[in-house]
Amino acid sequence: MQWLYARGLLLPLMLAWVTSVAFADDPKTTAVPAPAPTAVVAAQPAPPTPATPAPPATPPLTAAMANKDHTTADHSRFEALQKDFKSGPEVTEACLTCHTEAAKHVMKTKHWTWEYIDKSGKKLGKKNVINNFCTSAISNEKDCMACHAGYGWQDKHFDFKNEKNVDCLVCHDSTATYRKLPGDAGHPVYERKEFPKDSGKFVEAADLKMIAQLVAKPNRANCGSCHFYGAGGDGTKHGDLDSSLKKPGKYLDVHMDAQGLNFSCTTCHQTDEHKVSGSRYEVTAVMTGNAHTRGAKDDKNPASCQSCHGDKPHQQNPLLMGQLNAHTDKLACQTCHIPEYARGGVGTEKSWDWSTATKMGPEGKPIATKDSAGRRAFDSKKGTFVWDSYLIPEYKWFNGDMNYSARGDKIDPSKTVNINQPEGTAGAADSRIWPFKVHRGKQAYDKEFSYLLNVHTAGEDETALWHNFDWQKAITAGMASAEMPYSGKFDFVSTEMSWPIAHMVAPKGDALACAQCHQAESRLKGIGGVYMPGVDGNKYLDMFGWAAAILALLGVIIHGALRTICVSRKKRGLACQRW
Repeated sequence: MQWLYARGLLLPLMLAWVTSVAFADDPKTTAVPAPAPTAVVAAQPAPPTPATPAPPATPPLTAAMANKDHTTADHSRFEALQKDFKSGPEVTEACLTCHTEAAKHVMKTKHWTWEYIDKSGKKLGKKNVINNFCTSAISNEKDCMACHAGYGWQDKHFDFKNEKNVDCLVCHDSTATYRKLPGDAGHPVYERKEFPKDSGKFVEAADLKMIAQLVAKPNRANCGSCHFYGAGGDGTKHGDLDSSLKKPGKYLDVHMDAQGLNFSCTTCHQTDEHKVSGSRYEVTAVMTGNAHTRGAKDDKNPASCQSCHGDKPHQQNPLLMGQLNAHTDKLACQTCHIPEYARGGVGTEKSWDWSTATKMGPEGKPIATKDSAGRRAFDSKKGTFVWDSYLIPEYKWFNGDMNYSARGDKIDPSKTVNINQPEGTAGAADSRIWPFKVHRGKQAYDKEFSYLLNVHTAGEDETALWHNFDWQKAITAGMASAEMPYSGKFDFVSTEMSWPIAHMVAPKGDALACAQCHQAESRLKGIGGVYMPGVDGNKYLDMFGWAAAILALLGVIIHGALRTICVSRKKRGLACQRW
């Protein structure tokens, strides 16, 4: 059947069968006109809907008060929350008077430890890997911990066992007034503060009492306060996560559509004892079987398309569903249903070149420039950036496992270093073709030890790169903090990181059309391990297939014409020779 489909013979043979049935030798049979053929046009992703004036913003406090209608507890009536809190740990201490086990749960999660042990026993997570964005959190904790679910992590002496250090509000604030800024080691803003420095813009102090009394389940803005702004900027890191998903339209994400299904992050990333399902370290690349039954025990990852849709999701069109469902044996759902990423108008970073950092302007002072869309293009502190929007993913076979480089792993500087490499075997049952954002960088490595370097970038001290613009001082301090040797000799090497694309799911009408893959310039060209009609083939076999298809079609037409003539002769009482 697949060979017939690939060679174009399936449709003519089906027509022949239909014609034979329709014109059976029954004197009562009358020819029924065939319905007019429907033109099949390759669907293209719909353009973004024109911008319409946004309705007046709902004041944060008003929106937060509305959440009271969806909870069984009014926290504003709890005695423990009536005090004027001076710090985040004080709020947590009050929370734990009722939620006695919550901090213990949080302390077992990656959001707290920033550590993950893979199947081989290798230690990964933000504490142990170097990326090609900001490179590493080690020695830069005071800045990076603005996205830690805790308070006070500013060096290696942080107390991971102190329950009061857990930050409840960063995930449960419903007022949109709770902010944690770089430089404060994970604490919220306690006093009105100018940010960024010398910008003339100010962040108001958090009203911890009000925020604590209006806590709610996490929403997209809670998760997005970190995940939308990873690597220090809106949309910088992931490509499929940015601030446009706070209130997206259906075009941008069919599940998170604010006027439609309006999924929160935890609708898919369901939690158990504060452990959030699904992460870049725990990707379910392949899942077979039916959708999860609500309420039934199921150990499969709920943060997957198949958990709701099953592995044979195409059921609406009986003529196409068999062939479409056959695609799920090779393709991830995201491959067809996320035709482009960075579609929300924010864009995403394609590359970050650290080798140009510390270069000054004509007057010998630090400079910063932006591209035509207002996104960062160069900064003396950080180097050169390239941004773009509406990007076609790169495709790779993926089985859910990533081979990560951790601090200290040897590299070959003569080649591009894959900081993480998706694992998967072409055509294997445990692998599918997945879409990825590939971020390309250039960063420092040790010329003698041949490993990527830990650089102390953030801060106002004399060894911070962003303060003194001295690579040697910054590397020496960063490697000392990481407790690793540094030869004193460094250079820059090209690196790549691959990020699976799983958000910004387009409506089904905007999914990939057949021609976007099944043509000479296919977006899957060169993927390997799968036969692609329209891309792969033998010239002579194709000629034979087309000839057979044309002859079959002619046979259908001639056969149908003769049947029509025969039926007409019988109606007039004339003999009809059987053909």
